[in-house]
Amino acid sequence: MATFDLNDDSVVVIIGSGAGGGTLGNELAQRGAKVVILEAGKRHEFTDFINDEWASFTQLAWTDMRMTGGSWRVAKDFPNLPAWIVKAVGGTTTHWAGASLRFEAHEFKARTTYGEVAGANLLDWPITKEELDPYYAKAEDKMGVTGTNGIPRLPGNNNFRVFAAGAKKLGYTEVHTGNMAINSQPRDDRTSCRQLGFCFQGCKMGAKWSTLYTEIPRGEETGRLEVRADAMVLRIEHDARGRATGVVYADAQGAQHRQRARVVAVAGNSIESPRLLLNSASSMFPDGMANSSGQVGRNYMRHTTGSVYATFERKVHMYRGTTMAGIVRDESHNDPRRGFVGGYELETLSLGVPFMAAFLEPGAWGRGFTAAMDGYDRMAGLWIVGEDMPQEGNRITLDPTARDRHGLPVAHVTFNDHPNDIAMRDHAYARGKALYEAVGATRTFQTTPYPSTHNLGTNRMSENPRDGVVDKWGKAHDLPNLYVSDGSQFTSGAACNPTLTIVALAIRQAEHIAGRMARGEV
Repeated sequence: MATFDLNDDSVVVIIGSGAGGGTLGNELAQRGAKVVILEAGKRHEFTDFINDEWASFTQLAWTDMRMTGGSWRVAKDFPNLPAWIVKAVGGTTTHWAGASLRFEAHEFKARTTYGEVAGANLLDWPITKEELDPYYAKAEDKMGVTGTNGIPRLPGNNNFRVFAAGAKKLGYTEVHTGNMAINSQPRDDRTSCRQLGFCFQGCKMGAKWSTLYTEIPRGEETGRLEVRADAMVLRIEHDARGRATGVVYADAQGAQHRQRARVVAVAGNSIESPRLLLNSASSMFPDGMANSSGQVGRNYMRHTTGSVYATFERKVHMYRGTTMAGIVRDESHNDPRRGFVGGYELETLSLGVPFMAAFLEPGAWGRGFTAAMDGYDRMAGLWIVGEDMPQEGNRITLDPTARDRHGLPVAHVTFNDHPNDIAMRDHAYARGKALYEAVGATRTFQTTPYPSTHNLGTNRMSENPRDGVVDKWGKAHDLPNLYVSDGSQFTSGAACNPTLTIVALAIRQAEHIAGRMARGEV
């Protein structure tokens, strides 16, 4: 494996190793660039994953202190855990469902499509679906997405069968087991899904795509990629010309190191990436690096989510089989007659007993709650994933008092639902309830959104520098060699899971960066 000197200013430094950072690192290494990936967490191989929810949380979760504000339920129930994000090599690709869907064309043009929405900070992406489609195709092939490239879809478990039967009763037509980055047959030197049902804990079989055991090892095999685990980046540095020159990071013992760089790419997720830019303020960038627009940290999106569970007279055993291999896409279109703009999808979901007890109704107890848990083996469940509205006030800021172990301000996450979000969620709750009642549910439950969702925005793309943080390539408007390579560059969230789009953007960005390096532009 490669080992690069701290003073080697010819390397590309990538901060974060998940869907964006891990993919970008491999793609650049394959193109001949020297790359150092700095990952704040430890390195676990997939054989180390634990099929136990609480133990897995302890192993993988980013539990560093955060502060929370706003009216969202998470601020009440989980004030220091506003999002379930992984802190480990591979990032959240070690702990994700695998759903891999393309944006629709109108979702790249939210401002044009939806018009003026009071209280929303809508903006069109500076790219189109047509531009991204070739990279979507490359991402689907790389990730082995079912339902593409001749790859068969995964089989449906009992949870899906109940879900699909109810969906068809309601007249839904686009119902299937999804486009999943989980092998339905052996592929890419990895086995197929064994239907263990522990999809969120990290796939012990390696059937589900993760940068941990796909992109990163391939990049390392080139001899041009070095991954440093337990390397928490504290700030990005720049020279008098406003060019990023490297980063300062702390190792596991807290000792600080300075890695010089030719290019810096930030891929630490939509909470830590803006926090890092804000903590990198200087006399040249007094409001935070890349923040001349004042948009760093703003427009935080997490999708409009919620769950519907139902109990039946007969056993379902929803926890058996692939967790999220089931989707209804009929509600993903834009139809303002429903009382909101944008759309949502319904996806199968199950939680194990410990997490179900924690999240069915946080803090609840009593006869109704225990009766629900007694019916766990007769439950079916679905998850709502909808496009939430970007709002300037939904943002990541530096907390004025709380500090991490390195003495830096921690992230303060403020979020309030937009009325459009609430209307969408209420519509989805009603449809989910109707879906299950159509096939004989004896009781249904609506769960509130909990801190395990998609974190987007906060460093968004924009055509005009005043409106966002990065351009259509993810390059900072304010610096010539600083990039954002994760979901924080999203201009809008769309009605689908974001990982495929993050990977497609990373492939496209790598092509762009390599071209600029070859031309001597950076």
